[in-house]
Amino acid sequence: MWISGFGLWLPLMVSAALALTAPAAGRRLPPRTAAWLLTAAAVIAAGAWVTVLAMVGFTLVGQIPEVAEEGRWSPHVLAADTPVDRPVAAVCALAVLVCVGALAVASWRRVRMMVETWRECRDLPVAGDLMVLDDPVPTAFALPGAPGRVVVSSGMLRALSADERRALLAHERAHLRHRHHVFLLVLQLSAAVNPLLRRVDGAGAFALERWADEEAGAVVADRRLVARAVARAALATRSVPAAAMAATGGPVPQRVRALLAPPAPLRRHLALAFAALMMACCASLAIAGHYMDGLFDAAAPAHSTGPAHEALHRTDLTPRS
Repeated sequence: MWISGFGLWLPLMVSAALALTAPAAGRRLPPRTAAWLLTAAAVIAAGAWVTVLAMVGFTLVGQIPEVAEEGRWSPHVLAADTPVDRPVAAVCALAVLVCVGALAVASWRRVRMMVETWRECRDLPVAGDLMVLDDPVPTAFALPGAPGRVVVSSGMLRALSADERRALLAHERAHLRHRHHVFLLVLQLSAAVNPLLRRVDGAGAFALERWADEEAGAVVADRRLVARAVARAALATRSVPAAAMAATGGPVPQRVRALLAPPAPLRRHLALAFAALMMACCASLAIAGHYMDGLFDAAAPAHSTGPAHEALHRTDLTPRS
């Protein structure tokens, strides 16, 4: 049966195609559309990756007598029918544990950075959603929370003109208004689970900065002003907290060039093609899951012919395909 071989690994192949093509597709789409598609692709690709590894790994775990007894299937029938060799299944089971550990570590680091950043900024004077840091070193960033704040230093305020300050603050407020920190968190956690998604993480972070750039351009009605503000802020800024989103984030020269050029058109055919690839990944995962469900159902006593059937599988030495 074809699904027992190629079809079982098809979701991994499609998720790899998603990871490899997503950054290029994101560069050709408007930033808001790109951010949504890249984030959705990261979730689907990471989910397919972990799910397939878990399913394959469980073909070995399911052969443990205690697990088989709890699941009410025959470990011997399962061992004979599974299309995956034991070493491959063992590697997949181990990979799932590594993915879980990487996800836990990435989540802990993100939470810790957020808490540390809020502790550093909690005593700053607040004016509406603006927190001013009395520091000659230019810095500005959006600090998510409930409510979110825009943190800007006195050095940054002095480095920019009044119009540039307005553009800079509009950029940071766009990050807060559209909850870009949630997008960024999803991208980072997906990349922690599946290393192939690291380029998608970077492309998604760039799309979020471009989204905020375009939003700021709409607020101040001058995209060239935003380009100038971003460039001057980047030249003046040294660093920002890792948990924050700043107007100086991402490849600044590329952002400035994009702001000086006409806005990117919405290429519907590209967006639809990429959405179709995501749907194909989900469909292939559903097919593989249906096969795995049937594999364990076939190993249950109700689907076997009794001791003779199990003995036949114990002595079946034909190669698995």
